[in-house]
Amino acid sequence: MAYLFTSESVSEGHPDKVADQISDALIDNFLAFDADSKVACETLVTTGQVILAGEVKSKTYLDVQEIAREVIKKIGYTKSEYMFEANSCGILSAIHEQSADINQGVDRASKEEQGAGDQGMMFGYATNETENFMPLALDLSHALLIELANLRRENNEIKYLRPDAKSQVTLEYSDDNKPVRIDAIVVSTQHDDFGPEAEMLAKIKADIVAILIPRVKAKYPQYAHLFNDDITYHINPTGKFVIGGPHGDTGLTGRKIIVDTYGGKGAHGGGAFSGKDPSKVDRSAAYATRHIAKNLVAAGLCDEILVQVSYAIGVARPTSINVNTYGTSKVNLTDGEISKVVEGIFDMRPYFIEQRLKLRNPIYSETAAYGHMGRKPETVTKTFQLPNGEPKTVTVELFTWEKLDYVDQVKAAFGL
Repeated sequence: MAYLFTSESVSEGHPDKVADQISDALIDNFLAFDADSKVACETLVTTGQVILAGEVKSKTYLDVQEIAREVIKKIGYTKSEYMFEANSCGILSAIHEQSADINQGVDRASKEEQGAGDQGMMFGYATNETENFMPLALDLSHALLIELANLRRENNEIKYLRPDAKSQVTLEYSDDNKPVRIDAIVVSTQHDDFGPEAEMLAKIKADIVAILIPRVKAKYPQYAHLFNDDITYHINPTGKFVIGGPHGDTGLTGRKIIVDTYGGKGAHGGGAFSGKDPSKVDRSAAYATRHIAKNLVAAGLCDEILVQVSYAIGVARPTSINVNTYGTSKVNLTDGEISKVVEGIFDMRPYFIEQRLKLRNPIYSETAAYGHMGRKPETVTKTFQLPNGEPKTVTVELFTWEKLDYVDQVKAAFGL
């Protein structure tokens, strides 16, 4: 029987994402000047205020206030009427040194035996329903907000947009689990107060349908056939949305974990990513399981897969590795047998994950909005600055866990 499935996304100006981006900017700056930094940094944003808290073990010293202000400015909170503005907001830092009790479980005389930074389970998922092996509803939700942010920055076709926004896409799937059409689209965008409420809402809805949707169809032609004249649109369904961002809703690091991963498809272990250095397996092992899942599906092993790994704090080797192919496997092996083969291909000890995916580099700011998974791997040059003005330029690879660099090994191991 046909069914509906929904995923949502939030923009870079959403208060929780503002917090994520500040936390990840701090991670990048620590790693840029000391690759061995251990960081767990949380951020809270509210009306005119940013609070930084967490634990750090690093040889470098940073101007955390300036870093936070630069992030806020880049997002677009640059006007006093937003009640949260880059140059005037208060910033309180309560960052302190990492617990020696935790650190002794992570650092080892032999780097290869580095222990997991925490216990827990992490999941990676992949499906062949899109070119980037991501669930389609989430991919479309991200695309809507990426284009909405582009329109805001261009300030050309639509001039009233403010940074905060959310999207949601509902897809209809056929009996054989294939997406066939978009059933509903929800877009809620913060905006200037530019007239009577009824007129504002009519203008915003008309612009979203006539300007945003065609841009998404043009930039993502692989999805164009899913758009139709029967889509139900809910545009700012609660009414006007002038008060938004951290003034409208307090933001916290790590509160958008489903937006960050697979939009409700697959599973989630519960651990957030932003603000954590790669010794925290909440982050690094989630990236590693995505890397495994994507390469297995790309190799033709199955149409869809969920990979789970689990750890004990301070212990290098995982306590379990498990896969679920949802009955779509193309090889004559049980999922348990597939798990054993996977274990032989990918070393899931934390040190080896860090090395394989080059995670001790300043690569995390780019992950903090529009999803950590399904993004395009690329090499970029970034410049960071110490409080004394000393710059450091580094060239890094972004989204290494999205590379299809193990497909040949997977094919060889499974005889594909």
